[in-house]
Amino acid sequence: MVSSLYQPFKNFDFNYRNCFLSGNTFDTPIIQTNVLPEWLLKMANYSGDEQIQLLDETIRTYNSLKVPVNEEVQAHFIEPLEQKIAEAFAIGYEAVSRLEEGDLFKWMGKFLYSLIYIEMHAAVGQQQLSSDGLNMSQGLMHKFGNLHTMLQGIYQNVEFEDFIPWSIVIVPMEKEDVSFSFRDEINTLTFSLKLKDFGIIACLQDNGTNKKYHQQILDQVASQRLTEQQFEELSARFFYSAYLFNRLPEYTIMPVEGSVYIDAMPLRGTMNKPLFDVWQHKTYAQVLENFWKPWGNLLMEIRKDPNNPTSYFNPPSLPETD
Repeated sequence: MVSSLYQPFKNFDFNYRNCFLSGNTFDTPIIQTNVLPEWLLKMANYSGDEQIQLLDETIRTYNSLKVPVNEEVQAHFIEPLEQKIAEAFAIGYEAVSRLEEGDLFKWMGKFLYSLIYIEMHAAVGQQQLSSDGLNMSQGLMHKFGNLHTMLQGIYQNVEFEDFIPWSIVIVPMEKEDVSFSFRDEINTLTFSLKLKDFGIIACLQDNGTNKKYHQQILDQVASQRLTEQQFEELSARFFYSAYLFNRLPEYTIMPVEGSVYIDAMPLRGTMNKPLFDVWQHKTYAQVLENFWKPWGNLLMEIRKDPNNPTSYFNPPSLPETD
């Protein structure tokens, strides 16, 4: 049997009739499932009535964020994954840090892709179409499609050939009762989350390059417990470098006999320039101000010294600007 891949971006299948993950691969009925699972809302002490603003500027409650899923996929594949993540989150950093990165990738990727599905549904519903299809960057849709292909590993065997498509960092927090919050950037597929005594930062399609880019500061803080300001600063660095990452990863994807094999093409390709555009402290300071909003750090204070933005790390170990 030759495995077939469900590719929703080919025909903009975001109409809530097929499973968001597997299309019409399975015969059991379609149900709707919450993007933020009930266990996470409960752990975060959320009611589900909290609000989020989507890219089209509509306001939605967490409980209203749902995607269509096949009953069999939900019961046999998604729920066991959710249970594994929930059990680790309930314990905290010690258990979360022992999770397989592949499971965290699937869980965070499913979370982020669910939001992408909702955004795509809204865009199609508003008829944001052109003669070439959806009025969206082809590169962006290519990136989303690759993420979706990788996430099919939730319900079938997907093998990454001698590479990992993500950068994932898990850090212990100084406080043991940090309030739940998450942040995502759909265009760069970057995600961060903090809860209890741990924080997670992930770039979901960079082939590990952002983690290497920040290796100096990661080595410096290894095993140290971070304050919330430090975690947000570290997150800001990853979100900004993900923006500077100037390659669109390409993959060779081969479905064969019930498995999907994914091989990464070399990121450098025929381009001679570095993988990241030049780090600019001025722009980074603007990103940092947004991440530090809860503490009232103003942009003028952060970049009082243009060559040395404010940092809660000593030494700051910021990337070179040249």
